[in-house]
Amino acid sequence: METTRLSTKGQIVLPKTIRASRAWGVGTEFTVEETSEGILLRPAVGFPVTDLDQVVGCLRSKRKLKTPAQMRAAVEREVRRRHDRGRY
Repeated sequence: METTRLSTKGQIVLPKTIRASRAWGVGTEFTVEETSEGILLRPAVGFPVTDLDQVVGCLRSKRKLKTPAQMRAAVEREVRRRHDRGRY
């Protein structure tokens, strides 16, 4: 087991053997959780970079689609409702 020290800036250096075995390079982001046994450090899992073409239509709705005119009317109603309540 290796040890490390907390710097005056609150930084901890992970030993090189651990960084190398996990392939953690410069700029790797981590999530930090406090557990009953101590602190849990995990690499943050980000979303993969995607194009719009890859995700268009991925969320399906069982409801009947609204027309652009119906959507505009709904937005207008909400703007009026908020305006009447003094929000705008």
